[in-house]
Amino acid sequence: MSCTHGEKMAIEQKTDAEILGIANPIMDNLMEASTRIDFAGHTRDFTDRLKAIVTKEYLEKVCLKYQEEKGFFTQREFVALFRRPGAVAVVWKQGFTKKEGEFVAEILIVEQGSRFLVDHVMVW
Repeated sequence: MSCTHGEKMAIEQKTDAEILGIANPIMDNLMEASTRIDFAGHTRDFTDRLKAIVTKEYLEKVCLKYQEEKGFFTQREFVALFRRPGAVAVVWKQGFTKKEGEFVAEILIVEQGSRFLVDHVMVW
């Protein structure tokens, strides 16, 4: 049975609200898991490419460093969304508990099969 209205829409064709509905829970999980330094939780939505880069030891080192210098994540405010075939990048303004100022949180989400996975993420 084929019907066109049941076809899956590519991520880059979704509305901003639909994309944020995908990206925000993924980023929330990344931030919560990095606060707990929970490797399995932090990497659960990673592509294989990113899993090969972010080791348990690397994650622990990065998390301890930002927590010591900047504290923990606070408010996050959506700034922009960028689309390309098969992927979207989302950028937010990010706050921390210890360090004043505005930081950048960004994520690149790709489609792999029926899943939306993180292929790059950074807070700087």
